Parts: sequence; C-alpha cells; structure tokens
Amino acid sequence: MGIIFYKEPELKNPIMFCGWPGIGNIGISAIESLRGVLKAQEFGEIEPWDFFNPRKVTIEKGLLKDLEFPGSKFYYQRIRNQDLIFFIGQEQPAEGRIRYAEGKKAYKIANLVLDVAEKFGCRRVYTSGAAVTQIHHTVKPRVWAVPNRQSLIEEIQKYENTILMSGIEGRSSQGTIAGLNGLLLGVAKKRGLDAICLMGEIPYYLQGAPWPYPRGSKSVLEVLTKILDVKFDLSQLDELVKTVEENIEEFLESLYTAEAIPPQVRDEIEKLRYARPTEPGPITKEEQNEMMKHLDELFREGGRQDEKHF
Repeated sequence: MGIIFYKEPELKNPIMFCGWPGIGNIGISAIESLRGVLKAQEFGEIEPWDFFNPRKVTIEKGLLKDLEFPGSKFYYQRIRNQDLIFFIGQEQPAEGRIRYAEGKKAYKIANLVLDVAEKFGCRRVYTSGAAVTQIHHTVKPRVWAVPNRQSLIEEIQKYENTILMSGIEGRSSQGTIAGLNGLLLGVAKKRGLDAICLMGEIPYYLQGAPWPYPRGSKSVLEVLTKILDVKFDLSQLDELVKTVEENIEEFLESLYTAEAIPPQVRDEIEKLRYARPTEPGPITKEEQNEMMKHLDELFREGGRQDEKHF
C-alpha cells in the first residue's frame, strides 16, 4: 500500500489543491474544473486497496477481469512561473456508517497526500468544501475560509467575497469541518505546511439533495483564479448554475403544491430569498433541524441521499 508514481516531474515550490466529494460536490467540482481548464497532467495515484471497497467487478467470458476502485490521483501543471499539484479523490475513505472520512483510514490517506506535497517541496495546500448556512439558492454564495495558521488571516481577508469562518455571526469563533478537508488542515499544521480550506455556501435545505450545487463551486473557483491570477471562460459553469437553479425551483414548487412540507417550512425558505448575507438567519438551529426532518425524508424517497460528481 502506498503511492504509485508514473513519472516524477521537476517542480519548484508548488502549490497543492485538493478535492473530494462532499455536500453539493462544491469543493471537488471547483478543484476539478481548475485542473481541467489548466490541462494538468496525471503523474501518480494512491493505491486503493486499504481504503476503499470495489465500485464494480468486471466479468469477461465468465472470468473475473478487473476490480474498479475509486481513484485518488495526482496531477501537475505550470502556469507562468508557478508549479501546481492537484489531488483529486473520487471518494473519502469512511469507516462503518460514517458519511465522511475520519479514523485511521482518513488519517493515513491525509498523510499520503501530504507525503507527495513534501516530496516535491510544496509549502502551501488548499482544500475546498461546502459551508451549510441560511441562504437562498438564488443568492450568490460567499466563501468561508479556515486557515491553519494565524499568519494566513491577513492574506485571506484580501480575498473577494470571502469571510473567515470564525467571523460568522453566531459561531462564537468556533466551528468544525467534517471529513478530509478539516483533517488535512490539522495534519498539514503538524507537518509545518500552510493550509487553507475554502468552502462555498450552500442552503441548509439542500444539504441532503442528490444533485450538485454549482453556485457554491463557482464562488470557490472565482477565489482560486484570483489567487493564481488566471482567467478562463466560466460560461459552461454558468449554464449549469442556471439549469440546477431551475430544477431546484421546480422541485420546491412541486413540494409546495403537493403540500408535502409544512407551510412554515415554505415560509422560512422564501424569507431567505430576500435576506442579506450579513443578516442573522431568520430561524433558530432547533427550527432548522425540525424543518430538515421533512426535507431529508423527501430526498431519501427521491433517491440515494448522497452526492453525485458531475
């Protein structure tokens, strides 16, 4: 078990960007979009045997031909004079019924990712995910940022449309990041690497939905392109944002028409349509949890309650 290198590129002080599936697939879609546009080349992968179960077994002429596992791959590219490494994981290693990575498997894979970062002289790592909050799906999502060092705060405060997670009202400077995004920050700090997690906002009532939330991905991608000082055409992502938003509107309207959710749930969702991002949420945590009981049941009835990569 370990890392397989297909080649070892000569890199100088690269920046690493990491993405895994998560709520709304916000983080992995942003990182994968950046990797794709920059045409980064694959150079290695983490062997899957100790982390994942096979996704598919291929049978040919009555015999086992192959086992297909989730990929955990490394890519590289140079833009101007800056070398970049991308890590794209198709799945987070989970143990038991836990939805997001934690425990020995997660700690091991986080260290393997950072082994590659250190091998090539990387001193800065970015991860990305979702920030579940009280916004409406038609509002431009902000990006919540969490650094693993105090010295990074001043830099983050210069990012557009970005707020420190510790500065979100009602959090009392406390918060958690589930899965590998949070774990990697801590492991990177332990190993002396700077790391920042950028999380695109997603409405709390969509956190269990089986579709992506490209609005959140776009906000993260805009921050990443500013950091790297690159520009590229976001029209395809804009089209996806429009399509998903139309689908969400149709879905919610069908629930309202069928009276599948209580009237107060509809009222609270519609209040968010006109709330400013700086305003405190119109509902309490207890009320939010009660509302999610109804929506979670509907998402489960409509399909597997999981994130789908697109």
